[in-house]
Amino acid sequence: MAIAYTILGVLLLAIVIAIVAAWRVMVWMPGRKPRRNAMPPLSDRERQVREWLETDLRALAEEIGERHLQGRYSQLIDATALFERTLTEAGYAFQRQEFEVDGRRVWNVETSLSGSADAAPSLVIGAHYDTVPGSPGANDNGSAVVAGLALARLLANSRPRHTIRFVFFVNEESPYYMTEAMGSLRSAESMRDRGESLMGMIALETIGCYLEAAGSQRYPVRWLGYLYPTTGNFVAVVGNVRSRRFVRQIVRGLRRAAFPCEGMAAPRFLKDIFRSDHAAFWHCGYPALMITDTANFRYRHYHTPQDTVDKIDFDQLARLVVALESTVRDLTRCE
Repeated sequence: MAIAYTILGVLLLAIVIAIVAAWRVMVWMPGRKPRRNAMPPLSDRERQVREWLETDLRALAEEIGERHLQGRYSQLIDATALFERTLTEAGYAFQRQEFEVDGRRVWNVETSLSGSADAAPSLVIGAHYDTVPGSPGANDNGSAVVAGLALARLLANSRPRHTIRFVFFVNEESPYYMTEAMGSLRSAESMRDRGESLMGMIALETIGCYLEAAGSQRYPVRWLGYLYPTTGNFVAVVGNVRSRRFVRQIVRGLRRAAFPCEGMAAPRFLKDIFRSDHAAFWHCGYPALMITDTANFRYRHYHTPQDTVDKIDFDQLARLVVALESTVRDLTRCE
């Protein structure tokens, strides 16, 4: 009997150690969590960013609207013209990565700030600009696209030690996801084939919804609700286990900048962690993550005609962009 109790004790201890180890690897994140209700008024810098965000998003989601290959091809092209014009006005040179899909030319739009350190790994920040049919895509993924443009503006005169690449991807949505027609997969494969070293890739994905109602945040599996908040007023920083160091760097930076965020280095069996352009970079062996408001787990207008500009929390989106700016500056050692 004593031996049986000893074996049982050892098994229980092993289970506890395994749970603690899993929590430490996947859930624990550095930095102090800021409180949303303690947010100060917008700073002058944040007000300028807010103006950029709203102007650009109205142009993208209202003037251009739906943008995809299933009947809105010209709008897809109009969107790229908006990015290219904005980047040019901010002092950037841009490049197109063109390829053919269903007999039509499409492209990713890329620009970069060259790093001063030779052979230092680059940072990629990307967002897809296509929408699903029937939706103007203000949040999915217009909010992320205009945030990327605003971040590029803020960093335009910086001198980073590590190269920063901004990429606006075509064809993330179905039926192109994780096919050779997916823009981010083309981009990741190109970087891999030329042997480019990356510190990581950040996919901005659906980042404009913040809610204060209790129970407004849901999760793909119920047990995550015991580990993370059930009020949807934060962004989630989601990576895979192999990207956990990069996830922690981003969470630390956002929390240092006093932006509410939660992080997870998630196991592969949580299939929802793959739902953006970062998955293409995982496929090519790079560390990558998604920053998201969690889309349909919070935002009830996801993939509907009601995904419109009036649903976007521009104040909080502006705060996020400025918090990302400071995080990126630290990561890339901007002067």
